[in-house]
Amino acid sequence: MTPSATVGSDRLTERMTALISEIRAVVDRGLPPELTAYLVGERLAPHLHADVDGPDALLAPVHREGDPQRYRQHVLHAEEDGSFSVVALVWLPGQQTPIHDHVSWCVAGVHQGQESETRYRLVSDGATARLVETENVAGPAGTVAAFAPPGDIHLVRNSCSSTAISIHVYGADVSRLGTSIRRVYRLPADGQQ
Repeated sequence: MTPSATVGSDRLTERMTALISEIRAVVDRGLPPELTAYLVGERLAPHLHADVDGPDALLAPVHREGDPQRYRQHVLHAEEDGSFSVVALVWLPGQQTPIHDHVSWCVAGVHQGQESETRYRLVSDGATARLVETENVAGPAGTVAAFAPPGDIHLVRNSCSSTAISIHVYGADVSRLGTSIRRVYRLPADGQQ
């Protein structure tokens, strides 16, 4: 499933603009992907507790709108040099990604609601491959996860009965690519039929 998408950096809140500046300062250091993701996660975490609707809100109301068909991607910012993008993902109850990995390092912070993540490891005997479930993680509001390929195979879903919103920062230009997903896995997964 591909997310529906909007691009709208012209309506960013002051708080989001400040967060983008903090992310830029980290990315401009040119550190290894794992360390960049970790440091970006540290910058994102304090902003996740901002008022959802108040004067110090992280997201404009238009960036909190979902799509009844699939999770919705609002590209908030893509750096001109393509070094990073900031995206708000809006998930209505039950919406989820396919099992996938990413084109670059990624940081995801839950801003509202709760998301669940199932992580996988690819196992191959040379002739066949399968996915092995390695971990299930519940992410309430305020939770941040940071990772870099390889080893970033997962499925993410809204695990609550209300709208969930997460802020994702990718080390790539998602506005140009259309998505952060590198590959969707359709292999057998342990525990799934």
